[in-house]
Amino acid sequence: MTTSVITTNFHRLSISCRSFFLMCKPRVSALIVFTAMIGMFLATPGMVPLNILLAATVGIALSSGAAAAVNCLIEQKIDARMARTRARPLPTGQVSSFQTAVFATIIGSIGLIILYQYVNPLTMWLTFGTFLGYAVIYTIFLKPANPLNIVIGGASGAMPPILGWAAVNNVVSPESIILFLIIFAWTPPHFWALALYRRDEYAKSGLPMLPVTHGEEFTRLHILLYTIVMITITFMPNAVGMSGWIYLISVILLNARFLWYAIEIYRNYSDELSKRAFRYSILYLTCLFAVLLIDHYFLFPL
Repeated sequence: MTTSVITTNFHRLSISCRSFFLMCKPRVSALIVFTAMIGMFLATPGMVPLNILLAATVGIALSSGAAAAVNCLIEQKIDARMARTRARPLPTGQVSSFQTAVFATIIGSIGLIILYQYVNPLTMWLTFGTFLGYAVIYTIFLKPANPLNIVIGGASGAMPPILGWAAVNNVVSPESIILFLIIFAWTPPHFWALALYRRDEYAKSGLPMLPVTHGEEFTRLHILLYTIVMITITFMPNAVGMSGWIYLISVILLNARFLWYAIEIYRNYSDELSKRAFRYSILYLTCLFAVLLIDHYFLFPL
């Protein structure tokens, strides 16, 4: 009997832990932490001090998870109406709103304390501002009110390289702003590709996403236009001497594929094409930042 009770309690604990983990949106948070780490490595010609690398990574990861949990808390009714999100822990009742609020407060506070104590105050305040930008300004005010929400709100998602750079050098440099601009310009075509093939769900949710408010053709055109802007910005690291020929060749190839998707979405749209473009956009950003890192240590060997 005792063994059965222990097993049952352990099973419930495992489900709860998994639910809290899922509310942190681990795939999104992983990309955030990855780009922040690249920002750290690009900020120095040598190796990032291990204590800074570990503390900044943990602090940013916890803060990112807290922001994601707050987003889930605020949007739980909307999530329940969408097939993509209705299986999340809050809509399914795996965790309560109170538990989510407590969880987000705890991990967010720990993350900010780590950044303040073991990294530097600038990184903590920038991270806190990023948290407010995403969890409050974007989620509460922009997303339900403006079809260009992802353009304005994308600033929060583009902050991680600046956080990483500030963690190492305690400054916001022009180079880190270039990294910010790359993600900022990447966000609209990335997200609108998703919004196009999920347009019916967004219409039911009541959110004023661009394909719902302005139509598919308008959205497809803006994907193409923002892709061109993004491609232009991705050559800035070469223009200012941040990177060399390894990055240049790689980004030309990556951009060629991204541009092909944008043109095809504009000319010959299909939901399947939009899904493929969305998946490629994630791979694109990951590879672009990875190549920046490889090129950096080619120029500045350890």
